Amino acid sequence: MNVYAVIMAGGVGSRLWPRSRAGSPKQLLHIIGEGTMIQNTVARLQPAVPYENIYIVTSREQAEPMRKQVPQIPGGNIIAEPFGRNTAPCIALAACQLADLDPEGVMVVLPADHYIQNVGEFQAKLRLASESAFSLRGLVTMGITPTRPETGYGYIQVHDEPVDSPLAEEGLRRVKTFTEKPDLTTAERFLAMGGFLWNSGMFIWRVDVILEKFRTLLPDLLEQIEAIHAVRGTDEYTERLESIYGQIQPISIDYGIMEKVKDGREVYVIQGEFGWSDVGSWDETYRLSRKDDNGNSIVGDVVALDAHRTFVRTAEKTVALVGVEDLIVIDTPDALLICRRGESQRVQGVVDYLRRKKITNLL
Repeated sequence: MNVYAVIMAGGVGSRLWPRSRAGSPKQLLHIIGEGTMIQNTVARLQPAVPYENIYIVTSREQAEPMRKQVPQIPGGNIIAEPFGRNTAPCIALAACQLADLDPEGVMVVLPADHYIQNVGEFQAKLRLASESAFSLRGLVTMGITPTRPETGYGYIQVHDEPVDSPLAEEGLRRVKTFTEKPDLTTAERFLAMGGFLWNSGMFIWRVDVILEKFRTLLPDLLEQIEAIHAVRGTDEYTERLESIYGQIQPISIDYGIMEKVKDGREVYVIQGEFGWSDVGSWDETYRLSRKDDNGNSIVGDVVALDAHRTFVRTAEKTVALVGVEDLIVIDTPDALLICRRGESQRVQGVVDYLRRKKITNLL
């Protein structure tokens, strides 16, 4: 069994505006940990997945900075999308490339923007997921034990019916339902009921199995991707990629495949408790960061007088906080974000406003 990793690294991370932007998205930034997010993602796959078996799907604009940040990844393993079309097209594009190499190989799909504290436990769960996907020919996902009624994550309901496999003793379970990001009332109900996990967005399957699902459930999309792949390595590739990719309808792998597999026995989940976060907002970054005795997490030249539970990041200016609490302050050379802690999911609305007004220099 050969294992390959496909890292999805094409997003912008707009909820981490104004630091994360199209030209410097969060996967290329130092947010949490020593390296950038893409560097940390690649590092925690070692030695489980060799560098030559790691592929990165990113945007055309990010491809060269990505190569510089992770030079140990072969250049041909950086797959550049001309346009963002959500997760299903980029997974299909990578799967077609892997099918030429090893159709029975196990494909581990990972977002580039996760933070994981216990790498050893993560790798143990990854091995279990890979073995399960290979032997059972199923679609496997990683579920995270919820610690709060989070509305920024999707949820996975675990099936009561046990898995008929020795792998069940190691924690493999069936999936009953998937739920997109719920409102607070629904999230609270899920936690009260039990049997629900956060959807981490990590997937593990055999290359031939996922392509079979694409052929059954998203045949038009697969046909488009195969038409692109047919000329890979020729002078026609760039032109055909741009032409066809522009016609693809955006769709997520969750909605297009995972939620539509009719036989529930084909979809499995492994519960992970390895200190996971998707670092999707400034509130989450605050939660993960080190804090002083007043609950402040401060980086940069900051004067804090009677300030409590604040999160401040400044690179150039001196920031003074006096008698405030529960604030997020993100300072950059051309933009300043100030919001109350607990409201940072709404930063996406600022980005949407800038797009509507076509203020492109701030995006």
